[in-house]
Amino acid sequence: MTERAYKVYSISSGTVIDHIPTPLALRVVEILGLGNEGILTIGMGFTSKRLPEGKDIVKIENKVLTRDETDMIALIAPEATINIIEGGKVIEKRRISLPDGIRGVMRCPNPNCATNVLGAQRVFGLASPEGPLYRCRYCERTTKVEP
Repeated sequence: MTERAYKVYSISSGTVIDHIPTPLALRVVEILGLGNEGILTIGMGFTSKRLPEGKDIVKIENKVLTRDETDMIALIAPEATINIIEGGKVIEKRRISLPDGIRGVMRCPNPNCATNVLGAQRVFGLASPEGPLYRCRYCERTTKVEP
């Protein structure tokens, strides 16, 4: 088998999300709500020593994600790393952690919850980092987050 050269272009300003387990890059973009916001570069299926199943990379040009935004990634890719780029250089490396609260990303598993019946805003609070488990603000049902 021949060696294959990977081409991942550098960005001069923005955010790079690395070490996303394959194939979760598109879910990361969806969770962050980045569908129509600037230039996105998505690389999928790269080999990785750290992730035996492979890794994905998401590059967001000219947008520096806030800590709250990057912590949302921990819901599906807790081992991801965040690099903030300015002037073509990494100026900050972030570790992500589970957010204390989530708005609009998860759906309550309770079919009778106000979020499902009345269309109330979906708001969850961290109930336990093990799992992780989040509790619905309206019906207080807990749900486990799974990619």
